[in-house]
Amino acid sequence: MSIEDLANGAAVFALPLRNRFRNTDIRYGAVFQGTTGWGEFAPFPEYPDDVAGRWLAGALEQAFGQWPTPIRTQIPINAIIPIVDAVTTEQLVREAIAQGMTTIKVKVNDAQVSNSQADIERVAIIRRELDAHKVEGAIRIDVNAGWTVDQAKEQLPLLNEAARGLDYVEQPCRTFDELRDLKNVTLSWQAPVRIAVDESIRQAASLEVDAIREVADVVIVKSLPLGGVQRALGIIDAIGLPVVVSGSLDTSIGLAGGLQLAGCAPQLAGACGLGTGSLFAHDIVDTPLIPQDGILTVGRTSPNTELLDQASPSDEVVAEWRERIVRAWFASAHELVTEQVREAVLS
Repeated sequence: MSIEDLANGAAVFALPLRNRFRNTDIRYGAVFQGTTGWGEFAPFPEYPDDVAGRWLAGALEQAFGQWPTPIRTQIPINAIIPIVDAVTTEQLVREAIAQGMTTIKVKVNDAQVSNSQADIERVAIIRRELDAHKVEGAIRIDVNAGWTVDQAKEQLPLLNEAARGLDYVEQPCRTFDELRDLKNVTLSWQAPVRIAVDESIRQAASLEVDAIREVADVVIVKSLPLGGVQRALGIIDAIGLPVVVSGSLDTSIGLAGGLQLAGCAPQLAGACGLGTGSLFAHDIVDTPLIPQDGILTVGRTSPNTELLDQASPSDEVVAEWRERIVRAWFASAHELVTEQVREAVLS
């Protein structure tokens, strides 16, 4: 087999989302079967080939590699609320509560579809719904590195008040200098808001451990975008801070890798962001990974071939994704995978 053979055998999918997320209504990606299971390759369209190579390394580990034995098999899950209108926010929070989730993460700061006042209103709605259902829930916000320091200083206290105390703010600013400035400001508050970092790890050319420890209270770690479970565990060990394992808008195939990572992580900082299965209108497995009683169980899953066929996009899109697999391999994945995986791919 060659990487070209693997790519040509990959099944490409196009799955509709229930609500617009990351400025898209359709999630594209590819899955393929290896000797140990199914892997999912679905880097977002804007990512260059070397970054996509990390995702491919994670997918290849899923399909051909070995995962460590988990120390826990039941993973608490947080709900995720996209940037939607107030009525839809209320509906999604009620669904999350019905599924047993008591930690809610809400996206904020998308200038195309929201504004600061709308974000505050949506956070307040979440708190009201939790109260109405007598749930002592935690609210997290995810800014995706979208604030300047001045915006963060202005918006964070208002959102914190609306939540009656945020669990944490995820990646409020992009640079370490900005995060450091914000951290110093929040430490002067009577009840400082914890800062979590995601892009500072996932999109970094190199891991800046000291800088991360200086600005972060929590680290957000994702299996596939970091090159797989083993590589992500190495990052967790190097940083040494409490961890929330999150997904990357994966299907239930990809979510299995995140669940394995959450099962192996030494110290979880609360519920994990692996409830994104509920964001899909359709999945490619018989039983989508949707939390029950706020929990998902560690374990692999396989696609239903009929559902996979139904999710197949145009021949042109299929060809583009198969070519992307090959480019990602040569750009970086071939250097990131273990020798066992490399031999399996090239045998």
